[in-house]
Amino acid sequence: MAVKFYQAQNQVPLEMHKVRMVQKISLLPVEERLKRIQEAGNNTFLLQNRDIYLDMLTDSGVNGMTDLQMAAAMRADDSYAGSETFTRVKEAVKEVFGTENVLPAHQGRACENILSSALVKPGQTALMNFHFTTTKAHITRMGGTVEEIIADKGLLPQSDDPFKGDFDLDKLRATINEKGAENIAFVRVEAGTNLIGGQPVSLENMLAVTDICHDNKIISVLDASLLQDNVYFMKTREARCKYMDIKSIYHLLADHFDIIYFSARKLGFAKGGIITSKDAKYTKMMMEYIPLYEGFLTYGGMDVRSMEAMAQGLYESLDMEYINQGPEFINYLAKELHDYGVPVVLPAGGLGCHLNAGAFVPELPHNEYPAAAVAAALYIAGGIRGMERGTLSEQRNPDGTEPYSELELMRLAVPRRVYTLSQLKYVADRVKWLWDNRTLIGGLEWVEEPTVLRFFSGRLKEKGYWQEQLAEKFRKDFGDSL
Repeated sequence: MAVKFYQAQNQVPLEMHKVRMVQKISLLPVEERLKRIQEAGNNTFLLQNRDIYLDMLTDSGVNGMTDLQMAAAMRADDSYAGSETFTRVKEAVKEVFGTENVLPAHQGRACENILSSALVKPGQTALMNFHFTTTKAHITRMGGTVEEIIADKGLLPQSDDPFKGDFDLDKLRATINEKGAENIAFVRVEAGTNLIGGQPVSLENMLAVTDICHDNKIISVLDASLLQDNVYFMKTREARCKYMDIKSIYHLLADHFDIIYFSARKLGFAKGGIITSKDAKYTKMMMEYIPLYEGFLTYGGMDVRSMEAMAQGLYESLDMEYINQGPEFINYLAKELHDYGVPVVLPAGGLGCHLNAGAFVPELPHNEYPAAAVAAALYIAGGIRGMERGTLSEQRNPDGTEPYSELELMRLAVPRRVYTLSQLKYVADRVKWLWDNRTLIGGLEWVEEPTVLRFFSGRLKEKGYWQEQLAEKFRKDFGDSL
């Protein structure tokens, strides 16, 4: 139950944990921030951590671990084979998901590599509610294609629908009939749909998707990386789940999905990755790729301390008081911005608060990368590192043309148990200032464009001198303040 404040105007999300370790961070003057973002090629991935005040690039691998996770890491068994650490990981996976067949990998995208190598044949299609960048890259690398089957409501930046990540079930059936089940590599459900704002999928929709897969003898895959957030939304937005305990939901999903994989950088707030299944035939299909790409079957490229922290983190993913902080902080930030008039994705999802950059700077065309421009502008305005989730995050077609993203979003991820409410209020303040000065934001153009996953390492430059003008306006408005 939520803690109610005596004075309603003071109501804020209340953490049920305390902070016992701190790390010093710094805030550079605006002129230095301007210099740093330009040196980084207007790519927030290429900024140095020492130059960032609040790092909201991602919630992957940067969450605060608990005292029990830190303690667990100290009992790690680094035996190459027969490791007790791996036994404890398997026990945690069995407790949380009810599955006994477990393959380790060093992180979520490594799991995607294994899945694609084992399951995707040239010419096949993988169906999913919405693609993720690395997932799609691994599938296309194997000669496959990706088709998105998300319901139309998922592409509306603002609505009152609680589950915008749901599949369009009629479209899923029609696509399978059109392509033929034998030409479908697998159907993948992303629980907490990253590229449309961390939007959840309902339990009802997930189970319906697996029923369709089973009827057509197609493999069903659950990407459970953001399952913690998704389960929070199930329990708070879906009547069926309100009185179910979290473990019952996890077990029900594992009963229906053929394969589950996740990045422990998100699920459990540790590091590493896991592929698991109730049916050993699926893990056997992938087992040979673990020693080939990752490491031996008892560590899969992970260090044993991370594995111990992962095991403890999986147990903690069953605790509502641990998993609620992210969604509640994100909702607080989204509401603060929405009330001011800033266009954000609503309802707030998991993972982070997403600015609708297409509405923030509507005059900028897709090929001037509005979401990346807003991300660069916010770093200048506040030393805050966000992440582009729009056209820049797509990859060019084989003929060199550029597919434009359905949504141009700038993500402000909220690492769990890392930042305080006062720091979130600072973020809101700087975003509001940027919104009021949005006409100063201009476009970006390529200087160096990689062919694969270009958003990680590509470099761009401003079109004109809008960044200098933005920095000058900041100094005029804030005086000597950082």
